[in-house]
Amino acid sequence: MRYQITHETKYSYESIVTLSQQLLFMSPRNFLHQTCISHNIRIEPNPSESLRSPDYFNNIKNYISIFSPHKELMVSAESIVDVFNRPSLNQLLPSPPWEDVKKKLSQGYWEDEDPINFLYASIKAPLDEAFSSYAAMSFTPNRPIIEAAFELTQRIHNDFEFDSDSTDISTPLLDFFSNKRGVCQDFSHLMISCLRSLGLACRYVSGYILTTPPAGQARLVGSDASHAWISVYCPVNGWVDFDPTNHCAVNDQHITVAWGRDFNDVSPMRGTVLGGGKQTLHVNVTMDPIFDYELSIQLPLTVT
Repeated sequence: MRYQITHETKYSYESIVTLSQQLLFMSPRNFLHQTCISHNIRIEPNPSESLRSPDYFNNIKNYISIFSPHKELMVSAESIVDVFNRPSLNQLLPSPPWEDVKKKLSQGYWEDEDPINFLYASIKAPLDEAFSSYAAMSFTPNRPIIEAAFELTQRIHNDFEFDSDSTDISTPLLDFFSNKRGVCQDFSHLMISCLRSLGLACRYVSGYILTTPPAGQARLVGSDASHAWISVYCPVNGWVDFDPTNHCAVNDQHITVAWGRDFNDVSPMRGTVLGGGKQTLHVNVTMDPIFDYELSIQLPLTVT
């Protein structure tokens, strides 16, 4: 599949902002299952300084600094991305029991990928007995890790309700676990905490999900802004992605932008401003399939 994605972020301020410094993670990654054909970021007002570089996890980050006074900040990221089919769960190599994976990880084992960074607690994905107990209902003795992870994906979807007004980025994960209402970041952080509390490696993935599904298919949750899901590490299959918000294994309806330990590592846009007073944020994401490859325009990667 080839997709065109537009991610618009607009801040409106009550008073003049005299300085704005922002860090952006809006550039889709290139990896085995995805190729970014073109990417462009438009920013108003025009940045006084900008720098594009990889971060620790090899995500593409864009730093901008704006010195000109302004009452609005608009960032529009436009991308064309090819996404390739991933193996379905029944096409993967037979996965080992989760206890074997835990043992190898505890011994510092890895092959092509380094999962060690994703074994431990992080700010948004803490370890807790409540999470390991919840996960244990799926991770029964000697159960294959991918089979258990998929059941946990489905249980989280069934046990928790998507509610965009119930949490914000400062809501502690245990509060979400207790109230059972939240957004895709909460669903993902919960699954990450469950897996890490069992001694397994799990990473947070940010990106987009198809906003206009094929005829006859239901519209998936989380398509009005950036989306989030998880990857669990399996030695024989590498990283396998699951979307607990939509109780599915990730395939060609998800666009990957960045991955890290949790939301704090890959927030689409964060920074500081001098002045501004009260602010209003508006975010809009549109993701559309491009069916005619020959008519699509392939542009170089640019940041303006």
